[in-house]
This record gives sequence, structure tokens and C-alpha cells, in this order.
Amino acid sequence: MPDEPARPHTIRVWHRPMIARDPAEAHRASTPLELLFDLCFVVAVSTAGAQLHHSLAEHDIGHGVASYLVVFFAIWWGWVNFSWFASAFDTDDVPYRVATFVQILGVLVVAAGVSGAWHGDLTTITAGYVLMRLALVGQWLRAARQDSSYRAVALRYALGITVVQVGWLLRLAVPDSWFYPSFLVLAAAELLVPVWAERANPTSWHPHHIGERYGLFTLIVLGESVLAASNALQEALGEGHSAGTLISVAAVGAVIVFSMWWLYFDQSPHVRLTQFRHGYVWGYGHYVIFSSAAAVGVGLELVIDYDTHASHLGGIPTALALTVPVALYLLSVWLLHVGPRNECRPIAIGYPVAAVLVVAMSFTPLPVHLAAVVIAALVATTVIARHGHPVGE
Repeated sequence: MPDEPARPHTIRVWHRPMIARDPAEAHRASTPLELLFDLCFVVAVSTAGAQLHHSLAEHDIGHGVASYLVVFFAIWWGWVNFSWFASAFDTDDVPYRVATFVQILGVLVVAAGVSGAWHGDLTTITAGYVLMRLALVGQWLRAARQDSSYRAVALRYALGITVVQVGWLLRLAVPDSWFYPSFLVLAAAELLVPVWAERANPTSWHPHHIGERYGLFTLIVLGESVLAASNALQEALGEGHSAGTLISVAAVGAVIVFSMWWLYFDQSPHVRLTQFRHGYVWGYGHYVIFSSAAAVGVGLELVIDYDTHASHLGGIPTALALTVPVALYLLSVWLLHVGPRNECRPIAIGYPVAAVLVVAMSFTPLPVHLAAVVIAALVATTVIARHGHPVGE
């Protein structure tokens, strides 16, 4: 007589109790759903970079940089919250997947609203952001209902996120003169919600999983730099410009991006994460790593624009568009992954010294593309000096 169908197993696939995962779980890796989530963020990051490029090329520097930082916060914070929640409570059942799909739709709406936000219309980007965040509220409420040991922290997250989303919606009605003050207040409130919620009972995130998730997003933003520079190069060559200088800039860009990758992944990201008492400094500090890495591609595009006379920026501002993101990346990786008190003194001081020299290249009499060569050499030298030395404090 044939066995009965495995109905209990079918039920578990449809719906698994959302209980906290083991933070010491072996072989914990990113899921295909998380990879899809990351992939959809590529659209938003790319759109933000394109808008920054346009603003800087038109010499609209202050507005362009400020808008980029605001928009990137919306992109980054949505990704951060999903990743840490998934590290602690990912059930990978049907309700969880559907809720994640709603968050992905929010990401795509955010991407669609980037251009409008750049010009003062915050309706679309706010709608997408709030959609992302409220979908996560539903996940926290589910965790509160199904895992009693984490009910207090889950309810705090749900309450805190909901209150701040109301604030974002009300912000649509404030005068333009309140734009940046209101943003700073609400952004600070977003950052404080996890600090307040985790005091009830810290969630059980997985260090290796979080380290891998942040590493994957680093690859995304580095890839955006490669893509942006490649597109600018193709466009310039297609317009008949001389290939010699452009190819040298492309080679410089490759060295810079490869070196940035090397500096970040020369050790497993979770190593430094576990050395922080809490994950806030490490997790929040990656805002600088991610935003600066994505902006490096914009800087390379502007160097190409300058050499082909397609930009209104002068030589020094063009150089700064490349050197400042590279220097910020060096400093943030140094602080989060290496440690200022590293036992190897050349490493402890090498990163900040390289960062200062990189920015100094913006003010030399060298042509922009030759200054970029020196920048690439400085970053590559940091890689060579770093290799083989211990990391940690």
C-alpha cells in the first residue's frame, strides 16, 4: 500500500514558524531571494549615479552632492534593514517571499523616483521608500506573533518604523526651506530605531551571513563604477575622440576599482564585524563605503568628459570628483576593516596618508588624466603595503 502524501512537509514549505535562526548556524550563505533583492538595487544605485554625474557635469556641485547623499540614504537604509532582518528571521516560506517581493517593488519605485527627487518632487521616492519599510513592519509583526522570545524587540521595531514612516509622509507637506533639516531629523530617527529596539533583546543575526551580505553589496557598487566608466568610454570613442588618452583613463579606472576590491576583501568582512561590541558602527559606517565606491564611477566618467570637452567642470573640480570618493573609501575601509590601532604601523598610517595624497593630486599642475594615473598608483601601493599583514586591533 503506497505511503500517504507528506502533507506536513507541504504545510511547512508553505508556512514555517518565523523563529529566530541560530547565529552559529553552519554554512549560512545568501539565498537566491537575497541575491534578487540585491540585483534590484542595482537599478536605484545606477540611477542615483547618473543623476550625480549630470549635476556635476553641469557645475551644479552643491545640489548634486547633497541630493546624492539623500537619495543614497533611502537606497542604503532599505537594503540594510532587509539584510539584518533576514539574517535573524529568514524563513524562506511563501509569506516571507511575498513580503520580500513587496519590498522589491518598493525598491523599483524608489529608483523611478530618483530623478524627480533630484528636482524637488519627493512623492514617488517617498512612496517607494515607505512601501519598503511598511512591508518590513509586517515581517516584524509576524516575528512578534510567532517567536515569543523576541516579541518585545520585534514590536519595538514595528512601532518605531511605523512612526518614522508617518514622519516621511508628513514631510511631503513641509516647505522647501525645511527640506534638509527635516531629512536629518527623520534620518537620525531611522538610525535610532534599531538602537532602541535592540535594547529589549538583541536579535540573533549571523556574523558570517551579514559579512557576506555587505561584501555582495560592495561588489554591486564597485560594479556600478566599472559600468559607468565603461559607458562613458564607449560614448566618447563613438563620437570619434582620440583613443590614446581615453584608454589610459580606462586602465587607470580598472586599477583603482581592482585595488578597492582588494582592500575590502583582503580579509573576510565578518572578522572586523565580530570585533565591534555592537554592529552599529560597522553596519552604519558602510554607508560611506557604499556611497563613495559608487561615486568613483561618476568621477571616472567626469575625467573622460573633461578630456573630451563634454563637461563644464574645470580641471580641479573634475579631479576632486574622483579623488574625494577614493579618499573617503580608503578612510572608511581603514576605520572599519583595518583599525587605526593595527599592530602593523605602516598599515595603521598607510591608509590615511594615501587618502591625503590622493586628494592632494587634485591641486597639482599635472593634467587630469595623469593625476588619475598617480591616484591609481597610490591606491595600488596601499594594496601592496597591506598584503600579508595582520588585520585587527
